[in-house]
Amino acid sequence: MREEIQRVGVVGAGAMGRGIAQVCALAGCSVQLFDANQDAVSSATGFVREDLMSAVARGKLSQADANAALQRVATARTLEDLAGCDMVVEAIVERLDVKQQLLCALEAAVGPECVLATNTSSLSVTAIAGACVNPGRVAGWHFFNPVPRMKLVEVIQAPRTDAEAVRLLANLSERIGHRAIVVSDSPGFVVNHAGRAFVTEGLKLLAERAAEHHVLDAILRSCAGFRMGPFELLDLTGLDVSVPVMESIHSQFYGDDRYRPVTLARTRLLAGLLGRKTGQGFYAYDGKGAKVESARAPLTGTLEPAVWWPATGDEALPESVVALLSTCRRVETPHEADVLLLAPLKRDMSATVAELQLDAAKAVGIDPVFGSANGVTLMVCPGTTATTVDAARSIFAMQSIKSFVVTDSPGFVAPRVVACIVNLACEMAQQGIASPQDIDAAVRIGLGYPAGPFEWGDRLDPKRVLAILEGLYATFGDQRYRPSPWLVRRAKLSMSLLTPDRSF
Repeated sequence: MREEIQRVGVVGAGAMGRGIAQVCALAGCSVQLFDANQDAVSSATGFVREDLMSAVARGKLSQADANAALQRVATARTLEDLAGCDMVVEAIVERLDVKQQLLCALEAAVGPECVLATNTSSLSVTAIAGACVNPGRVAGWHFFNPVPRMKLVEVIQAPRTDAEAVRLLANLSERIGHRAIVVSDSPGFVVNHAGRAFVTEGLKLLAERAAEHHVLDAILRSCAGFRMGPFELLDLTGLDVSVPVMESIHSQFYGDDRYRPVTLARTRLLAGLLGRKTGQGFYAYDGKGAKVESARAPLTGTLEPAVWWPATGDEALPESVVALLSTCRRVETPHEADVLLLAPLKRDMSATVAELQLDAAKAVGIDPVFGSANGVTLMVCPGTTATTVDAARSIFAMQSIKSFVVTDSPGFVAPRVVACIVNLACEMAQQGIASPQDIDAAVRIGLGYPAGPFEWGDRLDPKRVLAILEGLYATFGDQRYRPSPWLVRRAKLSMSLLTPDRSF
């Protein structure tokens, strides 16, 4: 194979193909763009020209660089025109048989040292390569839309992919200004795999009726810092896209419960509640696709309840939460209190209240992990009265702090979702799908999460993450929450989740 890739062929002139052609041309590569529909090639080159001129107008690119990049993009009339390429990437329809046929045709058209890449987002690179005479030259090169702005690419190595092909693609990825994540071939690769926990656990919380969808979204935005909640995300992508992906990933992992969807998602799909594209999903949308917000009366703080919380033990409030209670009236004993504030993570409120022999009517949990001036999550048990809930919320309303109320659930909402994200990433590292550092980068860039899962897990403390998962498993008996050995071992040894396994 060649020292570096300089001549690039792109098959497929849709959004992904034209984006790949654009970034490669900007990096100095000569690019030949092919599509069975020649009108699509003309449209793609026109789109690239407009995008580059827009970058010039914004001062992001010089006119000379834009002109040079455009001159490097040529039209290929046939696959044989790609014969001199160092690498050809396909970005066509997501059908295994069609991709296999194309790669076989390319293999016959190009030289023996040419790397063949697939931009598949969901198909097995191993299966695509399996149709080729030389599967060693085939690798995945998975970009995200829009390619020029999403600065991440997954380089997927199938079992028979040559290391040199991976090196060449990784080097080219860096030259075009993208972060290259080297991934072993597995369902969902890294980004689509790591993203399973966020949406799936959000749906699980909704199915349990922990709170309404808009409350769960608000908690994960305000308290945990996600850019959007799981139900906003599902409405954006559409259940007609998301549900088949969830079910496919679950199936490809042979029914592993960590990926198991909830029936609620398919029921809503069958009902046609797809999201923005149909005007109704978890939220309602107007004719322009904007979310129609329901009017909700703001909560005002008028009560001054007497509050008690334990000073020690697993249910004690951390200093960060106590700081939010500096203006409230604290009493010495539970019997004097109007509100009993507890912060359990290892078990739910019902088990905690029963164990401590407290008055369930006055008991309210508060998230000890993601509680701040941005918002607090309050958790009630079946015995908590509405008067107690109002009193607890008034404490924070008087300080203009948003409060969100959820029903009994180990790990509240944000800690529970984040623990599942961390656990899934740990299992990916355990299976050798990618390095912890690459998984962190992929999640930050590709999914836009506030932090990478290993970084987040270390920040929260692996022991605390493990405790949340063990509490969920003890409550539900669901294999969904079984902790990854990667997490368990590092938590027990008080080590960073980024600590690699040693090989001897």
